[in-house]
Amino acid sequence: MADADSGKAATGGEIGILQRRRIEAAIIAPIYAGMVREIGEARAQAILDAAISQAAIDTGRAFAERTEGGTSLRTFQELQSLWTQDDALEIEVVRATDTHFDYNVHRCRYAESYREMGLGQIGHLLSCNRDGVFCQGYDPRITLERTQTLMEGAEHCDFRYTFHPDGT
Repeated sequence: MADADSGKAATGGEIGILQRRRIEAAIIAPIYAGMVREIGEARAQAILDAAISQAAIDTGRAFAERTEGGTSLRTFQELQSLWTQDDALEIEVVRATDTHFDYNVHRCRYAESYREMGLGQIGHLLSCNRDGVFCQGYDPRITLERTQTLMEGAEHCDFRYTFHPDGT
């Protein structure tokens, strides 16, 4: 089966990222609960955050390796359909240029899924925290600034990606 995280679009009988995240969360939940019992919530969250962040960086690198002609903010924008597939996100694009990709998320089924699963307290670790570090692997010239998320109770998520051509 093709893996959306390895850079292949989910088509045909393959599952999208939303369903993949639900499956991952179902596997992670009892492991996380065991870690909390053994080492405490703060330490368990730190370990989970580090592991998922590294996986997101590695995934970004895998996408970059398969991007013909090199990476840019425009090639990054083309990937967004993978995360919005299956109506996973309702977004409003504010600006899409060669140096800025700004959008707001008004509905996030990832957040809804984690809450339904009783994992709202770690939803930011399971999904939200991946967003900025994915860029590190995909193209370190792309940075994300986000001040709020639906997962944390905001009215919308504010994604503000910037491409720094000179790398600064």
